[in-house]
Amino acid sequence: MGVELVQERWKGKLYTLTIGREPNQVTVGGDSTLPFLDLDGGTYSRPVSALTVLDQRPENWPDTLAGAWGDVLDDPVKWAQRCVELGADAVVLRLISAHPERGDRSPAECAATAKAVAEAIDRPLIVLGCSVDEKDAAVLPVVAEALNGYNCLIGQATSENYKTVVAGCLAHGHSVIATSPLDINLAKQLNILMTDMNLPPERIAMDPSIGPLGYGIEYAYSIIERKRTGALLGDRMLAVPVICLVGEEAWKVKEAQTTDGPEWGADEPRGVLWEAVTAASLAQAGASIFVFQHPEALRQFSLQIDALMGK
Repeated sequence: MGVELVQERWKGKLYTLTIGREPNQVTVGGDSTLPFLDLDGGTYSRPVSALTVLDQRPENWPDTLAGAWGDVLDDPVKWAQRCVELGADAVVLRLISAHPERGDRSPAECAATAKAVAEAIDRPLIVLGCSVDEKDAAVLPVVAEALNGYNCLIGQATSENYKTVVAGCLAHGHSVIATSPLDINLAKQLNILMTDMNLPPERIAMDPSIGPLGYGIEYAYSIIERKRTGALLGDRMLAVPVICLVGEEAWKVKEAQTTDGPEWGADEPRGVLWEAVTAASLAQAGASIFVFQHPEALRQFSLQIDALMGK
């Protein structure tokens, strides 16, 4: 006797977000079913993998991570070009030097670095500030102006600085990363506030401030999964793609940073796997863009996505 498969019929789908310039644009979203689930007859897009560049030499990175980048850590342009060579779909420039305690570089200096990186690569550029709301409100609009025409994804816009960040991105044709605490209601509210400024929802990526493997990934998974199912049920303010800064979170934890020891095993694969497993888990929850720090973690993640998509 045959078995009749029960299919879920969703009425909603994700908005489609496109960043970069032709012919190397990247598109995410448009999904009309749960991730990697073909039985319902819906569609889903392959996750986008990006590698991180800092605009100054990183501090406190473990040797396993810093050593993977060799001699490019002092030059963000060369670092970005290396990311492209390693197969990243997009490059993420973190303007850490704008931080008041890490250099306090001016908006003009940060914009010049961002422009130099954008000109040197043929991949979409994602720009992140220094995670200090007041300083990002000063820096990101100037960066947005310098990158006019590059169709970047810029953030992080928060409840404290979104008006300035969104205004700059609206004026110069960029999309915006909406960053909120790991709370679905706060994330939805920020999306509403940004669209009230006439920012199209197709130009928003949601950053839910994830936790990595062993440090809150279960809650991050549930929030992203609730966001995806809410979007498929028709909630348009939850129907924007999710971006996950997996590298920044995974390499903070002691398991990724601890050196060799009998109880830990070799440190070289441990941090890489911590990052890759975090990303693979959240991809199955429904996230769309993954930002890595170690190139091998990106490669391992891509292999897992190939397997999930039957390639």
